[in-house]
Amino acid sequence: MSHQVLIVSTDSTDVNILKEILKSAHDGPFDIEWVNTLSDAIERLEKGNIDIVLADLFLADSQGVGTFDQLFLAASHTPIVVIVKEDNSGLAEESIKNGAQAYLTKGYLKNNLVPQALRSIIQRKALEQTFHRDQARAEIALNSISDAVICTDLAGNVDYLNIAAEAMTLWTREEASGHSINEVFQLINGDTREPIVGPVEQALKKDSNQTLESGTVLIRKNGSETSIEDSISPIHDWEGKLTGAVIVFHDVTLTKSMSKKMEHLAHHDFLTNLPNRVLLSDRIVQAIALAKRGSTQLAVLFLDLDNFKYINDSLGHETGDKLLQSVTRCLSGCVRSSDTVSRQGGDELSYLPVNLAKTRL
Repeated sequence: MSHQVLIVSTDSTDVNILKEILKSAHDGPFDIEWVNTLSDAIERLEKGNIDIVLADLFLADSQGVGTFDQLFLAASHTPIVVIVKEDNSGLAEESIKNGAQAYLTKGYLKNNLVPQALRSIIQRKALEQTFHRDQARAEIALNSISDAVICTDLAGNVDYLNIAAEAMTLWTREEASGHSINEVFQLINGDTREPIVGPVEQALKKDSNQTLESGTVLIRKNGSETSIEDSISPIHDWEGKLTGAVIVFHDVTLTKSMSKKMEHLAHHDFLTNLPNRVLLSDRIVQAIALAKRGSTQLAVLFLDLDNFKYINDSLGHETGDKLLQSVTRCLSGCVRSSDTVSRQGGDELSYLPVNLAKTRL
């Protein structure tokens, strides 16, 4: 593949040496363009399609490191190699500090390794650009997903949070960077309220994936809480060496709340909020088992409301619903909290004492 080289110099001897050495390169010739002023160089760079710049810093319209700075400003993503005299290493080092990829001394221009060095610089710059492009894509992708992502180093200290993780933990990436994962990612058991310590350490120690048990709660930076589900995986470099861990988690507070609501609706009457036929049957089975164990008796009281159909037909279903709710409150207030008042459907209600031997009907 032919690379496009822009030579910026007023020294025709240097230019001719570079042209000769680059056109006879072992791996194929370079395409060479030559300008002798900074203004012409900037004008050419603005058009693009230059793979590398070889620049003498002393031109008719610019002198010293300022020449490099102007070239770098015009093409910051194009590798620039400065050409200096052998006794001007200070200028070369200052240019390197400001962003130059390398420097060539005038006495080295005839060296047959120059083409190889330039090709290596071009390839290295291309790899850097590919890396930064892939990194930017990864950053966009991680910030576009709803799952929170936290990464740690090998010591378990935080070195990355995506936007979702910042929102869930209330730590910014800058604040969290360098802090222990146990400080940023504080976990407790939602039932026992006991701290959950060491899931990331376990992933790093065992070099294996870890998952948190159901009911895990995250303590945010401000002390508020949210239920989460997550997975923790070790991170390896391209040689397979362990370098850290990544935690991927999401908020399940709404899911858990909805699940509890659906479970409640599945076992309770929507109008009166009393246990329905399904839950009553389950409690009857349990009550029979307890009665057998304790050699006690069991009774179930069924009742319905007289003339309830007349109420619905004459006063409307809304009034009938209010009557059922009123009767429900009345019955529930007359029994123990351990007993069961159930609505079977329509105006049919049931009463199941928890223990007949201790109940006055």
